[in-house]
Amino acid sequence: MIFAKEVILPTNSNATINSSEIHHWLKEIFHGAIGALDGTLVHAVVLADQQTRYMGRGKGECFQNVLGICDFDMIFTFVWASWEGVTHDLRVLKEVAFNPTSDKYYLCDAAYTNTRGFMTPYYNTRYWLSDYRQRHSLTKGKKFNHAHAQLRNVIERVYGVLKVRFPILKRMAPFPFSVQRDIVVACFAVHNLIRKCDIHDELFMAFKENNG
Repeated sequence: MIFAKEVILPTNSNATINSSEIHHWLKEIFHGAIGALDGTLVHAVVLADQQTRYMGRGKGECFQNVLGICDFDMIFTFVWASWEGVTHDLRVLKEVAFNPTSDKYYLCDAAYTNTRGFMTPYYNTRYWLSDYRQRHSLTKGKKFNHAHAQLRNVIERVYGVLKVRFPILKRMAPFPFSVQRDIVVACFAVHNLIRKCDIHDELFMAFKENNG
């Protein structure tokens, strides 16, 4: 947990979108965006009298609802674990109660509220990337939502990587719940270390190629 405090750090308020994988036009549209946030369900083992609160939205199993924020290099900058699986994502965010500084903001989906520091897509308008696989004429709102979804999708991708990398998040061991919570945070922290090493290696290889 001490290590996690060292590697899961808020994004600097002066940060910009610098990932080479992001198209230039997305960076221009969302100037000021410093990351994406969303909740994810992590398997949990809880006592029988607590299972109703941790039952995960009709899935028949118990889960922690974990709020995570990542930057556009797929590095987590915030994590809040241990919420009951039935808790709405918006309530978790309100309880955490923080905002990015200055004119910076996070991208989030329609489960959240469009307010200072948090940009959601247009409501009642096509949003998910799978909705855009077939070509249709797009309104201004649909074009915005498509671009928003493309950029915000980084949080979906990093959760996918995280759960493949750490299978215990899909099938938790029956430790005391406080230990289960710490395991979740530790997995986020180790992911950050691996990702930062990967980025360092990528930059080093690019430097070698450009400088012979």
